[in-house]
Order: sequence, then structure tokens, then C-alpha cells
Amino acid sequence: MAATYWGTRVCMDMKTYRNIYEGICSYGNLELAYLKARKRKTGKAYVQEFEQDLQGNLIKLREELLAQTYRPRPLTVFMIRDPKTRKISASAFRDRVVHHALCNVIGPIFESQFIHDSFANQKGKGTHKAILRFEAFQRKVLGTGGQAYALKVDIRHYFDTVAHEPLIRMLSRQITDQKALWLIRTIITNHKVDEEGKGMPIGNLTSQFWANVYLHKLDLYVKHVLRAKYYIRYVDDFVILDKDPAQLETWKQQMNAFLASELLLEVHPDKSRILPLQGGVTFLGFRVFPKYKLLKKSNSSRIWARIGYMEAAVRNGVLTLDKAAARLAGWLAYAEFADTYHLRQQVVRSMGALSTKRGSPQERGAGITLPNGITQKPSEVVE
Repeated sequence: MAATYWGTRVCMDMKTYRNIYEGICSYGNLELAYLKARKRKTGKAYVQEFEQDLQGNLIKLREELLAQTYRPRPLTVFMIRDPKTRKISASAFRDRVVHHALCNVIGPIFESQFIHDSFANQKGKGTHKAILRFEAFQRKVLGTGGQAYALKVDIRHYFDTVAHEPLIRMLSRQITDQKALWLIRTIITNHKVDEEGKGMPIGNLTSQFWANVYLHKLDLYVKHVLRAKYYIRYVDDFVILDKDPAQLETWKQQMNAFLASELLLEVHPDKSRILPLQGGVTFLGFRVFPKYKLLKKSNSSRIWARIGYMEAAVRNGVLTLDKAAARLAGWLAYAEFADTYHLRQQVVRSMGALSTKRGSPQERGAGITLPNGITQKPSEVVE
């Protein structure tokens, strides 16, 4: 089916779905949703509490959803520094199960229409895949020689400024099942930051999904109206590569106007810039150069703060060396994606040195084992 967007005809499947609520509420779907919600959280007390009567809790959720008496519980709000301060609003575990149940069914409907270079919250579309795509675009733009540039754009307070009603209208263009729309509205309106009905909680699965749906309209505009060839979006961070900085400046102004008029969003003036590719471009936690990539400086600094915290926890007996190493393993796998060999060796030596100071005699003799078969023994530590 062809639809018209801003004076340009775009071919897209606009099939509607009007009998999906039973599938959302089915016991099998809720059980699958529970398994997804508990992933990497099996040690959490709230997960274990839910599992004490797993079948009963899932049946109760199903009954509430079918009767449309389901109501989300109040969100738990806390602050994190990563590295900037963020307010995270976390849903109760039973509500996370409902979020997964909903996304299990409606996720594929919308994701099948996303452009190829829309990343985040999709299978096989994580941070590393987005960086690899950036590098591929970079090689193409630089391939003919000369200068090339990247336009980086960031939306100001994106999650706090997404408007509820336009988002629900976007979803209802294809989801016409009124009970499913009731559940969507119930989840979306459970959190707002102002009386105008704006805001999504950072930390919810549904928020990440809504974020991609809401900005899909921008993706279509950039690809089909501006006809920008080398465009990548990861939630609210997006970048366009081109050899002509004047063209990028024109696109920047056009996108600013589009976001303000069509999506009621504002571009962050300090985080929207045109940068030369040869000088390295910071994107999704990495600084990407034409022939190599490094970790963003704040990410490198953060690991030393984390190690300091873990060293104190081990000294105070609240964390074992094995658990400290396990926590470090994820960061090492993440850092390995960049050219960070020496940094990773320094981190491993730091944790190895800790094993000479604390732990049982067995721990002190064995050292700690980290990914890729690296074992840092006390005899290898450089004092």
C-alpha cells in the first residue's frame, strides 16, 4: 500500500491487526514473557518471590488482563550516574512480564517496517552492530579520498518529552484491537512528567520499543524526503555521514524543523554538531576513527572507579574475588570491541593484584580467571 508523507509517496504495508488481545493474554505467551523478564535477574529477591507461586501469579495476571482490571503498580524511582545523572523509573516485576507479553505480539508488527539502519531493542541490532554499520558507512564516504563529515544529532530530554497521544495514534494506525489499545494506553499513561501527558520511564522494555516506533516517522523523512544515504539511528542518537558539510548543515536545519512540528521534540543544541571523520567521532560509547576505535574517555575512567568500589567491597568482605571477576567480565567483553589491549591488561593486573591482598589461601594462590583464558596470578603482578 502506498502512503503519502510530506509530499512524497512511500510504499509500506499498512495491514491492521484487530484480533491480537487473546494472544497477548494467553498463558503460553505470559510464561514466555516471564522467562524473558527474569533473564540475568534470577538472583533478585523480587524474581524469587514471584516464582514461589509462578503458576498462580501468571494465572492471576491473565485473569486481570482478560477482565481489563489489570493496573500497573507505582514505579520505583532511583538515580544512577552513567556517567551523567539519570532518573530511572523501574516497573514491578509482574508489570515487566506484561510488557514482554505485549511486545512479544506487537513488536514484530512494527519492527518489520523499521528501516535497516534503526538499531536498539531489536534482535541483532545492538550497540556493536550499529558501530559496525557506522564503520562501513565511514569507509564508503572516505573511499574516494578527501575530507568527509558526520552530522551528530541528539534530542533534548527525549524520554521525558515524548507525547502520549501522538504515540498512541501511531500505534493505533495498525493495532485496531480495542482491548490491545486499552492495554497500550494503560502502560503508556502510567508515567508522565507533566500535565500535558508527556514522558516515558527510562528502564522499561516498552519505553525502548515506543522510542523506536515514535522516531520511525523521522527515519522515513530522512530516507525518503531528505534522501540521506548514510544515516544511522540508535534510539535518540542519530548520525548522517556525507562529504559535503554544507549539505549536512541543510539537513540539520530541516530535521530540526521536522522534529519540532511533527513530533513535538527539540534537538539538543550543544550535542548536535558536524564533525570531521578524520578526527574521530564519538558514537554509542566509542570514539571511532577511520582505521581504529577507542573507548570514550568517560567509559575508560568509569572502569577504574568501578574497580575501586570492588576493591573496597572485597576488603570489607561483602564481595568475593570470584564475584568481582564475574562483574568485570562483562566490561572486558565490551571493551574488547575497541582497540583496548593495553587498557584491558592494566585492568586485569589491577584485579590480579587484589588477589595477593585478600581472599582465602586458595584464592591467593590461584589468582582470578577472566575472559579469553586470561589468568592473572600473583607472580605476574607488577608492583
